[in-house]
Amino acid sequence: MSEEVLDELDLDQYRTSNEGRRRLIPAVKNCRKLRNCGLSETDCETVALALLSDPSHLTELDLSGNQLQDSAMMLLCAGLENPNCKLESLRLRICSLSDFSCGLLGFALMSNPSHLKELDLRSADFQSSAMQHLCAFLENPHCRLKILRLVNCTLSKFSCAALVSALKSSPSHLTELDLSLNFIQDSGVELLCAFLETSCCLLQTLRLERCKLSVISCAALVSALKSNPSHLTELDLSGNKLQDSDVQHLPFSLSSRLRNCGLSETDCETVALALLSDPSHLTELDLSGNELQDSAMMLLCAGLENPNCRLEKLHFCSEFRLRICSLSDFSCGVLGFALMSNPSHLKELDLRSADFQSSAMQHLCAFLENPHCILKTLRSAPSLSCVEMNNKVMLKVSRRHESDITQLHGNPVSS
Repeated sequence: MSEEVLDELDLDQYRTSNEGRRRLIPAVKNCRKLRNCGLSETDCETVALALLSDPSHLTELDLSGNQLQDSAMMLLCAGLENPNCKLESLRLRICSLSDFSCGLLGFALMSNPSHLKELDLRSADFQSSAMQHLCAFLENPHCRLKILRLVNCTLSKFSCAALVSALKSSPSHLTELDLSLNFIQDSGVELLCAFLETSCCLLQTLRLERCKLSVISCAALVSALKSNPSHLTELDLSGNKLQDSDVQHLPFSLSSRLRNCGLSETDCETVALALLSDPSHLTELDLSGNELQDSAMMLLCAGLENPNCRLEKLHFCSEFRLRICSLSDFSCGVLGFALMSNPSHLKELDLRSADFQSSAMQHLCAFLENPHCILKTLRSAPSLSCVEMNNKVMLKVSRRHESDITQLHGNPVSS
C-alpha cells in the first residue's frame, strides 16, 4: 500500500500461509524485483498486469522452480511483449517450460527486445521452432542481452548453428554464455568457435560443462581463443574427459575453472605455470573431482606461494554432488605452507574432504593468523569435528586485530 517503490518482494521471507502469500502478490506492481515459488495461473496474471502497468517498475523477475504451464506463460508473455515492460533480468530456471512456452517467450522478447540483459532458462525444452524465435530476438539490432544461460535445454548441433548465426548477424552484447549439460559435442563447439573468432564477440565467460567434448573441441577452442583473446576471462570445461594433450594446450591464463577434468601430474604442472606467469590472470580455481596426488599438489603449491599468484578462490570440493579431491595430510600441509607464504589475495577456500592432521593444521592456522590474510569464506574438512575445527580456527583468528572471515563451514561465524 506504500506509495514508495519497494526494491524487492521475496515471498519466502514472510512467515505466513499459502493464502497469505497469495494476498501479498499484488504488491509486485509496486516493486522492482520479485522472487517467488508456487505461483498459480491467477498469480501469473497479477505479475503480467505489473509488467503491463504504466509505468512498470519491475526490472528483475525470478520465477525459478515454478511449474509454469503454457496458459500461465501466455499471460506472462503478454506482459513481456508490451512496450511498458522494462524488465532487465528474467530467470525461469527449472520451470518445466514446454517447447510451446519457449516459442511464446522467444516471440515476446523479439517484440520488445531493448531492455532485457539477463535470461536464464535452465532445463527448458527448446526444439527447432522455439529456437527460431529466440534467435530472432538475439539477432534484433535492439537486443542488449548480456547473459544467456541455456543449461540442459536439449540443444543439439543444429541449435548451436542457429544460435551462432544469430549472434554473428548483428553486433552482440553477450558477455556470458552457458551451454552446459547439452550434448552439442565436437560439431557444436566447432560452430561456436566461429563466433568466438569474430571481432564482434565480447564474451567474457563461456561454460561448456559436460558437453561431451574431446580433443577435437579443445583444438578448435585453442585456435579460436588465440585468434581473438582480448575478452574471455573464464572458461569452464568441467565434466569433459580431457586428456593430457588437450589440457596442456588450453589457455590457462584465461581459464578460471577446471572441475572434474581428470587432471594428471603433467596437467597440474601446466596449471602451476599459469599461477607462476607474470602477470597471472587466474583468480578462481576449482579442482573438484580430480584425484590429486602429493606430487601433483607440490607442483600446484609452487604456483600458489609465488608472489605473481593472484588467486582469490580455491575449491577442492564442489557444491554440485560434492565432488571431492581426497587430499592427504601431507598435501594439506604443503597447501597450508604455500598459502602462508602468499596470504594476501585468497578470499575463499573450500577444503571439505581434506585430511587435516595436527601438523597440516598448524600451517593452515599460520596462514589464518597472518596479518595480510583476507580470507572471507572457509569450508573445512569433515575429518575434524565442527567443534574442534571452530576452536582451532577461532583461537588463531582471535589473535589478529580484526577478523575478515565471514563464513565457516558455509555458515556465518558466531561471536
